[in-house]
Amino acid sequence: MLITIPQVLTKAQVQTLRADLETSPWQDGRKTAGAQSQSVKLNQQLDPESAEAARLGEQVLRALTNHPLFLSAALPLRILPPMFNRYETGETFGVHVDNAIRVSPFTQERLRADLSMTLFLSEPDEYEGGELVIEDHYGTQEVKLSAGDMVLYPSTSLHEVRPVTSGARISSFFWLQSMIRSNEHRTMLFDLDQTIQLLTQRLGVDDAEVVRLTGIYHNMIRLWSEV
Repeated sequence: MLITIPQVLTKAQVQTLRADLETSPWQDGRKTAGAQSQSVKLNQQLDPESAEAARLGEQVLRALTNHPLFLSAALPLRILPPMFNRYETGETFGVHVDNAIRVSPFTQERLRADLSMTLFLSEPDEYEGGELVIEDHYGTQEVKLSAGDMVLYPSTSLHEVRPVTSGARISSFFWLQSMIRSNEHRTMLFDLDQTIQLLTQRLGVDDAEVVRLTGIYHNMIRLWSEV
């Protein structure tokens, strides 16, 4: 399931975050790459262990965990601190799959990466190329979103960032472990939750069928949840 989460950050929040990133030191992105990824990764990253990364990442998380569409799609259990990267002319990240287990740079906590996220911080007209290309069950998806929007997709997916040919592509990227391990189960729960929300708007929260469907939704979470 590939989901676009619009307006995680407002344009004003993006501008404030970008201003902080402009004065932050960038390092070789290969420092955080796995063995397979190192040979295809060419970009810059903010030091994930820095106080600046922690502060900026907390701003992203505060906005994200208040976003109802994100909560419905991800059903998050644990979220790794957001990281930040930059691609300039000629920089790219070839086809790869994300590591199954990620480690928090601040707590050393390990979590299973179920879902990957990219939060775009550059507007599409600020750079050429740099599309995030994700392979899923429906074929190849090209993603290039407005600043402040985010894409959420299974970490099992093969994906790449195409070479930037001009300008600079800046984004935040990170992973989460969901309460629901199975992507298929998460997809069914998301579809059911979105249907319940639409029926609630039409029929009201006290409608008998809405109440019944809500109960089914929560009982399915009880059945599949690892919490």
